[in-house]
Amino acid sequence: MPPEELNLSTAASSPLTYRDAGVDIDAGDSLVDRIKPLARRTMRPEVLAGIGGFGALFEISRKYREPVLVSGTDGVGTKLKLAFELNKHDTIGQDLVAMSVNDILVQGAEPLFFLDYFACGKLDVDTAATVVAGIAKGCELSGCALIGGETAEMPGMYPPGEYDLAGFAVGAVEKSEIIDGTTIKPGDIVLGLGSSGAHSNGYSLVRRIIERAKPDMKADFHGQSFAEAVLAPTRIYVKSVLALMQAMPVKGLAHITGGGLVDNVPRILQPGLKAFLDMNSWVLPPLFQWLQKEGNVADAEMHRVFNCGIGMVIVLSPENEKPAAELLSAAGEQVFRIGRIETCADGEAQTIVV
Repeated sequence: MPPEELNLSTAASSPLTYRDAGVDIDAGDSLVDRIKPLARRTMRPEVLAGIGGFGALFEISRKYREPVLVSGTDGVGTKLKLAFELNKHDTIGQDLVAMSVNDILVQGAEPLFFLDYFACGKLDVDTAATVVAGIAKGCELSGCALIGGETAEMPGMYPPGEYDLAGFAVGAVEKSEIIDGTTIKPGDIVLGLGSSGAHSNGYSLVRRIIERAKPDMKADFHGQSFAEAVLAPTRIYVKSVLALMQAMPVKGLAHITGGGLVDNVPRILQPGLKAFLDMNSWVLPPLFQWLQKEGNVADAEMHRVFNCGIGMVIVLSPENEKPAAELLSAAGEQVFRIGRIETCADGEAQTIVV
C-alpha cells in the first residue's frame, strides 16, 4: 500500500473515551461509595453479601418451616415529573420501596430484601445519592435489607435532569399462613388505614389539575407547603400490619394503588362477595378535596383513580375489630371502620362505595 494511502486511512484524530460518549465511570463509582453506608443501615442477619458484588446473597431464615417467597416490582410513575419540576428528590425513594413492599405484605409476606434500578441520561451523583437515601429510609421503615441495585447512565435516553426508577422486593411467608381472601365471608368487617396522601397513583391526573389551577407550590397547605403535600411519600404499612397478623387472624388485605378502592378491594374477594364501603366513615383529606374541586372530578372517578385517604384495607372477623383497631392505633396508624362484607348478586359490582 502506498504511503499516501496509509496516511489517509490513519488520519490523526483525538482518542475517544467513555466519558466523551457521555458515561462517567468515576461518577458511578462515587455514587456506589455513597450508597454503601446507607445500605449498611438496612442490613439483616440473613444477608451474606450485599452491595458491590455481581449478585447479592440472602439466606432464608430458619424460623420458616415451609417458606414461600413472594415477589413484587413497581416504579413511581409520573410522580417523578413533579419531583423533577420541584427539584425535590428526598422522598421519591420511599415511594419506590412502599409500592413493592406494601404489595407483597397483603399476601402475608414479611419483606426480606429490596433492589433498585436508577436510570438517567447523565448521572448527577448528589441527586442520585438523595434518591437512594430515600430508598434506604423506606427499607428501614419496612424492615427489609437494601442488598443491591443498578445505576445506568445512558446518554440520549432521558432529558437532562430526569431519571427513572424501578424497585424489586422479595418477602417470605409460611405456606400455611398465606393470606388469599378465601376465608372472607358475609358479616366480616372492613377496616381502612389512613394514607399519607396520593401515594404514587393518579399523578397524570394530579399534574393535569395542577397545570389548570396553577397553585403556589410554596404556599401553606394545612401546615405544610403545597409541594410537600403533593409529594408526600407513600406510607409503608409493613411493621404495623405484620404485628397485627401475629396477634390475630387477618382474612384479607388490599393495597389501594392504581384503580383506587373500586378496583383493588375486589382482588381479595371470592365470587359471590362484595365490599360495601361508606365514604362517610372517614373524612376526605384536604389534598383530595382540593384535587376534586379544582379538577371538577366526579365522585366515581375519584374512587377509581385515588386512594381517597385509605391506603390499606383489612378484612377481619367482627370479634377482632376492636383489638385490631387498638393495636393498629397504638402502632401509629389512622384506623377507620369503612364497611362490611356482603353477599354479591350475579353481575353486581364487588365494591359498592356510597
